Amino acid sequence: MKILGLIPARGGSKGIPGKNLVPLGGKPLIAHTIEAARSSRLLTHLMVSTDSDEIASVCEAHNVAVPRRRAPELATDQAGMLGVAFEALDWCRQDGDDIDVLVLLQPTSPLRNAADIDGTVEALRMSGTASALSAHTMTEHPSECVEINDRNWKFLVEPPRGATGRQDYGGRFLFVNGAVYAVTPAFLERHKSFFLEGPETALYEMDRLRGIDINDSFDLKIATALLTASD
Repeated sequence: MKILGLIPARGGSKGIPGKNLVPLGGKPLIAHTIEAARSSRLLTHLMVSTDSDEIASVCEAHNVAVPRRRAPELATDQAGMLGVAFEALDWCRQDGDDIDVLVLLQPTSPLRNAADIDGTVEALRMSGTASALSAHTMTEHPSECVEINDRNWKFLVEPPRGATGRQDYGGRFLFVNGAVYAVTPAFLERHKSFFLEGPETALYEMDRLRGIDINDSFDLKIATALLTASD
């Protein structure tokens, strides 16, 4: 089975300029994802999709060749991951490789490890589905969160009357953290999505400390603290 680990890393970023190369724990952010992917037992191919020569050079310094550049129209703020995935699959076909499973590994999840990558792929295999994604236990329970509309507000999930603690709320809730998406090319083609709500997409539950997604400087500080604490 041919399983492609795809690392999307465009040069532009609004939240943190040059985010994919920002230092974290003494190495560029993208290097953490490269190392996790290279340690995977199940990935048979590894590819970085980028429009940036600088990012490509850093990846090559970490032993990942980047011979192609992403199409400009797929490197804008508005471009989604679907087009990037299709382009990568097309590159693989040009090289004579028909990929069975594509695993999307965004550099903004630097604490995700090889076990999380393999666990998500295994969730796809064992469930018999064609799609799987990683998730972790929510920090805030929906019964503690409110939605605000104009001057009104309401709980996302109505807490039971008299509830005073999380143990009283009931229900089990996970946060889709974006660390790993595993999907077959046929699923992508049919649904134009990496996942569907419900039984057609399997869930892999990972430790929430490894599920951090870096979108701004605050997230970067948290990731730095977690890395320091694990040393």
